Amino acid sequence: MSERPGEHLARDLTLYVLARFVLVAVVTALLVLVGVPLLVALAVGLVLGLPLGLLLLRKLNARVTAGLAARNEGRAKQRAALRAELRGDRPESE
Repeated sequence: MSERPGEHLARDLTLYVLARFVLVAVVTALLVLVGVPLLVALAVGLVLGLPLGLLLLRKLNARVTAGLAARNEGRAKQRAALRAELRGDRPESE
């Protein structure tokens, strides 16, 4: 299956964000079950969710990063073409 890096960026980004929220919710729920107050558990869940998300969601993070890089590359090409046109240079296709 040959997919381009930016082909499913919206899906991958949505999955990544939802997975991060689930990770924070799981850590928070575990702490609440142990007897930690909810707000403290939520704060600790947010703090622990950052490094845990980087470790546990490494593949999904790599797909999102590759998709963003591909999208930015296309936008950089369009920006360069627009600047060349504004300078009065001929487009490369002519």
